[in-house]
Amino acid sequence: MSVRMSIVFLLLLLIPQADAKNKKKQLLPDYVLKAQRVLVVIRPDAVEPLTNPTANRTAQDEVERAISKWGRFNLVMEAQTADLVIAVRKGHAGGPTISNSPVDNRPVIFQPSDGGVRTGGQQGRPPDLTNPVPGGLGNRGPQLGNQIGSSEDTFEVYRGGVEDPLDTSPVWRYIARDALNAPQVAAVEQFRKAIEESEKQHQQKP
Repeated sequence: MSVRMSIVFLLLLLIPQADAKNKKKQLLPDYVLKAQRVLVVIRPDAVEPLTNPTANRTAQDEVERAISKWGRFNLVMEAQTADLVIAVRKGHAGGPTISNSPVDNRPVIFQPSDGGVRTGGQQGRPPDLTNPVPGGLGNRGPQLGNQIGSSEDTFEVYRGGVEDPLDTSPVWRYIARDALNAPQVAAVEQFRKAIEESEKQHQQKP
C-alpha cells in the first residue's frame, strides 16, 4: 500500500508541472502593453569612441525614428510624463573614449519623420532619471578614457512614472551587434515582436 500511495503522490506532483510547461508565460507585463508615451534616452554611463563621438546620439535618433514609424507610441521629452523609458547605448570595441560628451545634449530637436517633423527642446540629459556619477557629484563635464567595452548595442525598457527609473531593473532588454543601426533598427523590431507575442498570449487567457 505504501508503494501505491507513493506512486499516486508522485503523479499528483508531476501533473501540475506538466501543465505549467504547456502554459505560455506572458512576456511583458500589462503596463507595457497599455503604455502610450515613451522617452528615449542615452544611458548615463554610456561612452563614445573618440573616432565617433556622435555614436550614442545617432543611435538615440534612429531608435526614435523607428518608434515614430512604428506608430504605437508617442515620443515625449520628460521622464515624468513617460509610461516607458527606453535607454540606449552604442557598443564599442575599445580604444580612446569620451564620456559626458556635450554632443549628447539636445537643446533643440528638429527631426524629420514620415508623419511630418518632430520638434522639441531639452537641455542635457533628463535630470530626473539617475545620477551618472557615483557619489552624487553630478555631471562633471566631458571625460576622456580608454575603456574596453562590449561591441554590442544595448536597448533597455524601464517602467516610467517612478523615481529614478534607470536605477530599477529593466522589464525588457535586447543586446546585439548593430542592434541600433538604421534602417532596420533591430532592437525596436524585436521589441515590437515581443509586444505582439505578449498581446496574443494575453488574449488567449481564459
